[in-house]
Amino acid sequence: MAIIGMSPPRLLVVSFAALILIGTLLLSTPWAVRDGQVDFMTALFTATSATCITGLVVVDTATHWTTFGHLVIMVLIQVGGLGVMAFATFFAFLFGWKIQLSQRLAMQQAMNYSALGGVVRIFRYLLLTTFAIEAIAALILAIRWFPSYGVGKALWFGLFHSVSAFNNAGFDLFGNFHSLMAFTTDVTVNLTFSTLFIAGGLGFIVLYEVFRYRQDHILSLHSKVVLVTTAILIFGGSAIIFITEYHHALQGLPLWGKIMAAYFQTSSARTAGFVTVDLNSFFLSSQMLMIILMFIGGSPGSTAGGIKTSTFALLWIAILSRLRGKRDNEIFERRIPSSDMFTALTIVLMYVMTLIIMSFLFILTHQQDFLPVIFEIVSALGTVGLSLGLTTSHTVLEQLLVIVTMFLGRVGPLTLGFALAYKRSQPFIRYPEGKIMVG
Repeated sequence: MAIIGMSPPRLLVVSFAALILIGTLLLSTPWAVRDGQVDFMTALFTATSATCITGLVVVDTATHWTTFGHLVIMVLIQVGGLGVMAFATFFAFLFGWKIQLSQRLAMQQAMNYSALGGVVRIFRYLLLTTFAIEAIAALILAIRWFPSYGVGKALWFGLFHSVSAFNNAGFDLFGNFHSLMAFTTDVTVNLTFSTLFIAGGLGFIVLYEVFRYRQDHILSLHSKVVLVTTAILIFGGSAIIFITEYHHALQGLPLWGKIMAAYFQTSSARTAGFVTVDLNSFFLSSQMLMIILMFIGGSPGSTAGGIKTSTFALLWIAILSRLRGKRDNEIFERRIPSSDMFTALTIVLMYVMTLIIMSFLFILTHQQDFLPVIFEIVSALGTVGLSLGLTTSHTVLEQLLVIVTMFLGRVGPLTLGFALAYKRSQPFIRYPEGKIMVG
């Protein structure tokens, strides 16, 4: 089979594209739509958004799709969030199949893991941990919603939203595009959801080290950088939202409700896509902060998108090292290789260029206000799912642009570039050094 000889980046891209196609076909059946009126573009958009764990929707998820449609969306979220290779590995474990080297390389690529050794063991541990976390959260949510919805609906809502939250998907079944605005001050719902999407956004390797810390007493440099950066973004962002929106979007809430709403919305902006407060009521400064948080996103090897927290941290490390006159880029008494710094810079530049091109094409097709367009494109590229109300008014061409942007955001522009790159052997040539004035 041709797929066996694929490079890991190309296999990753093809697997996501195939999953989107399967999801589109399933959502295009009459059994998936309540009124039986099938629309291919709506099915394609929804399948892409679910597979790429984005959460942008052109129709109301609760009322447009049947239970079968909801089940398809949930499976797409789960497989898309953990990765196609994760589920291939799961079935390999289940049936006792041997995992080939090509599959191990693909798993390494999917987790963004630097070493090949132990990748299967980590994958197995993380699959079981993920299912356990989702099951516990589903039970907590079901107990909370049991008085309102009854046993059956509470269990189904608990399972669907647990999967959606852990995978940072942003899909909900509450209807009318209101997300979680009915639960703004609900402590159980807020803490359960935020714990799920923060855990899912930390990255599988970080979760693995955190869960095993009591046994190993070791955190890698990567995990330290991710945890510190995540804490700064969440608590720093929460403080800014709390202060700026105290007498505005958060007015009318009790003090603890304002704190919880600011914390939830800041955490959610880092690619989760759930809302407990109407973002259109935010000041422009707060909406701009949401854009920054969406652009940064979660961490490598996680269910989140964006340039990633470690990439953001590496840029700041480089800047601080230059300002201090240091030759090396250092943090936590460790020196960062120059290759990692170049990779971080490449990722940021590719994301910025993708953002500029897609925003320009979007505005070119249909003149819109600048901020909602940038907000929408960053949300799609960061696989977040937050919107200022622009998604439901998209034309077919705009939907296609958002679909492409969501796909690029999930597989990553850099991964897609590697997958599409034409490889040929070249002789090793090193040219004389030249100088270019910078700054």
